[in-house]
Amino acid sequence: MTLSENDRQPRRMRGRRRAIAVLLGATLVSTGTVIAVAAPAAAVDCSTVPWMDNSKTADERAQALLDASSQHQKYRWLVEQPANDPARTTWNPGFTGEEPVVYPAQVACTPVVIYANGPDGVYQSAGTTAWPGPIAVAATWNLELGEQKAIAHGSESFDKRSAVVLGPGIASGRTPLSGRGSEYFGEDPVLSGLMAAANVRGLEDGNPDKPVIANLKHYVANEQELARQSSSSNIDERTFKQIYDLPYEIAVRKSDPGSLMCSYNQVNGAWACENEILTTSLREDYPFQGYVMSDFGSVHSTAPSLNAGLDQELNRPRWFTPARLDTALAAGEITQERIDEAAFRVVRSYIAGGLFDHPVPATPVAKVSTPEHKALAREIAEQSTVLLKNDGVLPLAEGELTVAVIGQTASSVPTGDVSAQTGCGWDFPFGPGGPVLNCTALVDPLTALAERVTQAGGEVVYDNGADLTQAAAVASAADVAIVFGHYTMGESQDLPDLRLDGNGDQLIEAVAASAPATVAVLNAGSAVEMPWIADVDAVLHAWHSGEQFGPALAALVYGDANPSGKLPMTFPVSLADTPTAGSEAQYPGVLDASGIRQVDYSEGLEVGYRWYEAEGIEPLFEFGHGLSYTEFAYDKVTVTPKSTTGDKEIRVRFKLTNTGDVAGTEVAQVYLELPDASGEPSKRLIGWERVTLEPGEHRNVQVTLSAEDLADMHLLEYWDTAASAWTTAPGTYTVTVGGSVSADAEASFSVK
Repeated sequence: MTLSENDRQPRRMRGRRRAIAVLLGATLVSTGTVIAVAAPAAAVDCSTVPWMDNSKTADERAQALLDASSQHQKYRWLVEQPANDPARTTWNPGFTGEEPVVYPAQVACTPVVIYANGPDGVYQSAGTTAWPGPIAVAATWNLELGEQKAIAHGSESFDKRSAVVLGPGIASGRTPLSGRGSEYFGEDPVLSGLMAAANVRGLEDGNPDKPVIANLKHYVANEQELARQSSSSNIDERTFKQIYDLPYEIAVRKSDPGSLMCSYNQVNGAWACENEILTTSLREDYPFQGYVMSDFGSVHSTAPSLNAGLDQELNRPRWFTPARLDTALAAGEITQERIDEAAFRVVRSYIAGGLFDHPVPATPVAKVSTPEHKALAREIAEQSTVLLKNDGVLPLAEGELTVAVIGQTASSVPTGDVSAQTGCGWDFPFGPGGPVLNCTALVDPLTALAERVTQAGGEVVYDNGADLTQAAAVASAADVAIVFGHYTMGESQDLPDLRLDGNGDQLIEAVAASAPATVAVLNAGSAVEMPWIADVDAVLHAWHSGEQFGPALAALVYGDANPSGKLPMTFPVSLADTPTAGSEAQYPGVLDASGIRQVDYSEGLEVGYRWYEAEGIEPLFEFGHGLSYTEFAYDKVTVTPKSTTGDKEIRVRFKLTNTGDVAGTEVAQVYLELPDASGEPSKRLIGWERVTLEPGEHRNVQVTLSAEDLADMHLLEYWDTAASAWTTAPGTYTVTVGGSVSADAEASFSVK
């Protein structure tokens, strides 16, 4: 969800004026586009109202507030802007030609709350940190680091006056063309769910005096931007539960987010925001305790949406207006009980999340990024950059090297509107364009590399790469060339292909043909086709790495930091190898007579690495792949107990040895293959451990899967459609351990 600039700017301005009006005890009234301040109301001592008594539980406080509310004051909680702007009474209509929507002022002592989009950071706001994107955070496979980033993000959001963050996002990586793939955590349900949970915990629990509510989105099967508001994701029940619903269930069970957003698309012919899954899967199976809000414009009805489990309509009143709710209630289409339930969920979440007791600042803090935040952004950039290939050119040697740095995204000086800021973050699709994050503090690669090369005793020469002949000449005169490629992606449109933007492929080919050694550095939020892969000596995939990308890259290429990133998604050789390729019915879907694009998820469970394993297709780089400047050996894999009923912890032990000459960190991954009777297409990720070892050092590593983990993440189970339940198949289970999904050090155990 991203608001247009016209929607966002007036809301920020209104937020500042609302805060002043509340302090004055005044009421704001909207007449058309003019905001008028009504006569001051009598001041209320908030310490005397029961919903501000923090000795009571959040449930008790929420119920006390609703008991003191009129019917139309309750209705306010069912729409974002009336819920969060307690003194204002009038909104412009949601549909052309309708009368203004009018509410009574809210009961006293309710907070001004501002929602802010931003799963990756505070959007387009001066003084904030430009973080590496969520897909980059996933590439660290470091849950603690992801949580630390979310704590910092939450602090910056609060100080910028936003107490509800619309994020983190989850999708399942059905196609690498998805325009918002960089906002998510990759293709595996367990990795994605745990990463999202870490993000929620950081946002909601990391700053007690700066409370923020996270919003898990977009539920569910929102796997493409093309026709996202007019498509139906048609999925069989087992695939829905195991691939698309599961990461949300894991995130909810492991973090308990205060809110969740339903998506634009239909799921099996019913809009996500009026789909029974909001009650069945979300409320009954998990269960989710927070409130469900819509995406901006994703509501299509009043009674069906409310009855399905939608609690709050995002933005201004459209379908949940007082008039529509009154009419539906009088007609018996909705119940008072459901209205009260929806309002209660919102109020309870606000109170439990701390929004009533810790109001945001009256005005935004000008500079919220700190040296600690910048150091954290650099650490994430270092840990997330994936060394895909290295024929020995990296790390660069100290000494008198001439290093050619080539490409538009290396420098802060634009070439044809492309610069290092282009690689900083994913592209904002509305308003002024450019990166969604505040990339003005970016330390570009050229600057950082020049400093590090000079420190080593060498020199840097730069070429923007616009002229291929000139770039090749510069490369040929150097000892090594570092050449940059990129593509842009963002909300509202999918990628047309997986090729680099501009002359990126031709530039890398020209440089590789001329330079003595070539390192390709890629800024892209998804997979990249690499027709030149055999011609380059090394490839670093850096995603959208934020403002500290330059220093991180310089440290990586010189070995000051040893690469440890691992792919959270599969990189195919070509788009033709992906699960949905060659089938319009699968992607982008076929328009029906009503104008809805029917998208057939006929690949079923074969999503991401499951597809490549099941179909025997060799990817360019497999899920979990990532090299280091050292090497690691796995052996002595054991699993205890050797036999289980699945209700006790399982311990996977193995010996990990650094067999190289430098210290390094390995992400040791554990996969599980279920018995044939389960009908699974491939092994599945069940756990991992980041292990740092000195050269020659070995460690006996244990990955423990608690009984709670086994249950919360359904690690041993598959969805039995006949029983409509998670089921554990008896038989032999094979565990494999290694540095990617190709891991082959194995052991087994049995389930009775």
